[in-house]
Amino acid sequence: MSLSGTGKWETALPATPAKSRCTAVWQARPLLQRLDILPGMSPTRRDLSLLLPAFLASATQANAERQTLPSAAFDFDSMPKQVNPSNTNVTRSCFDGLTHNGIQVDVHLTELPPGGAPHPPHRHPHEEMIFIQKGTMEVTINGKATRLGPGGVAYVASNDEHGWRNVGPDRSLYFVLAMGKTA
Repeated sequence: MSLSGTGKWETALPATPAKSRCTAVWQARPLLQRLDILPGMSPTRRDLSLLLPAFLASATQANAERQTLPSAAFDFDSMPKQVNPSNTNVTRSCFDGLTHNGIQVDVHLTELPPGGAPHPPHRHPHEEMIFIQKGTMEVTINGKATRLGPGGVAYVASNDEHGWRNVGPDRSLYFVLAMGKTA
């Protein structure tokens, strides 16, 4: 964004808001015009702090509108598939977005070869659930290992150390539901 020779913000902003990431700037236009910042001058931290509520409100609204998940059905064969060439793990992404009340949810399926694991044990702020469809998995949560077969479910609370691996003789398939995950 640039200022015109008059130093007025209204000449640098569009007459109507464009559908873009500039929504916050458009909503803050009256404040920017009142600040009347001249070319070569920098706004103070106080000036910029006055813009923060407009930027946050706009970003939150745009984010919710952009990522709210619609009702849908997902056919297994149409899910995007990624194969890790180093270990033959297969991941299929179902969906990733916000519920109507703003909770981030991510659902994906993973297929592991015998002895395979998706990654080393780790921690993160969001919660996860794992649903076993095929195979035998060893799920470890905070150092406690449990074997789960088809129909087995595990829940991992925020920041609990966890990991899982296929301990059966055949490939395993499981669903992961991650709740509250941040981008």
